[in-house]
Amino acid sequence: MRQDGRILCFGEILIRLSAPGAEFLLQTPRLETTFGGAEANVAVSLARFGHDARMLSVLPANALGRAAVDELRRYGVDVSRLKTGPGRMGLYFFTPGAVRRASEVLYDRADSAFARTPADAIDWAAELAGAGWLHISGVTAAVGQASADAARAAARAARAAGVTVSFDCNYRPSLWAAWDGDGPAILGEILSLSDLVFGDHRDIALILGRTFGGEGEAPRAAAAEAAFAAYPSLRRMASTRRIQHSVNHHDLSGFMFDRDGGAWSTPALPLTPIVDRIGGGDAFAAGLIHGLRRGLADQRTLEFALAAAALKHSIPGDFNLATAADVESLLSDGGLDVRR
Repeated sequence: MRQDGRILCFGEILIRLSAPGAEFLLQTPRLETTFGGAEANVAVSLARFGHDARMLSVLPANALGRAAVDELRRYGVDVSRLKTGPGRMGLYFFTPGAVRRASEVLYDRADSAFARTPADAIDWAAELAGAGWLHISGVTAAVGQASADAARAAARAARAAGVTVSFDCNYRPSLWAAWDGDGPAILGEILSLSDLVFGDHRDIALILGRTFGGEGEAPRAAAAEAAFAAYPSLRRMASTRRIQHSVNHHDLSGFMFDRDGGAWSTPALPLTPIVDRIGGGDAFAAGLIHGLRRGLADQRTLEFALAAAALKHSIPGDFNLATAADVESLLSDGGLDVRR
């Protein structure tokens, strides 16, 4: 996996509209506004970790699109290649859970500027110039046919150019169902072009059409072995395991496997009370990419990724705003004294 060149993240930037506190959506006539999106979350986190992270997306040429650009620029993301096009801003509405009531996400992304952009509108040779890494997710492929075609074109172009491809499966059944997309086939094609996949045994089972039994690490290890056998370009597979005691109390652990038989795991970190879990998986992905790009030892890379994900649960909004120093501090002693 390459350690040179910028990191290019391709996907849709969204506005998140959240019910305040633990309210139901529109229980009171007030919504909190933030920005997010799987790849944008990764780009922000990587920029905060000190990497040259560039976001590629398509936004409407209006105040909402400009605000999204400004928000990513604020956190150090390279926004020089963000494009505008006809269509609206993609939205999602978030109802936070509490105690035994699950959180809910309602997507409103149809006909967004990103969804309406045809795959051949992007010159991938130009966009990948100077890049050493491409990060995409299954959410982008699930938005619609054009986005699925663009995600596959991006992965093919990166593979041909020798650019490392990381892919987060991020299966979203409601998005696939909205246009009757063949999720397993499309995700499988992107996975076949990837060096690193973020996914667990359930993702691989969906894509390969089989099941993986057992407890703990066993199904993940079996799924990794099957994925490496099915996809020769794949080098690593990583995931988290989340045990939910309540909406506000989770235990989170990490797993990573490589093609050569290496396997790494972490003890579970207790997360309670959780401030905001949205973007936790993206924080884990960014942390793992950081460790691989910086040449950290495999175990340390996984520990850094899990610590980054844990810190995200303490931060409102989609973005993980923790710096690499914040993550290292958690890893070094986990101390909670006030830093002066």
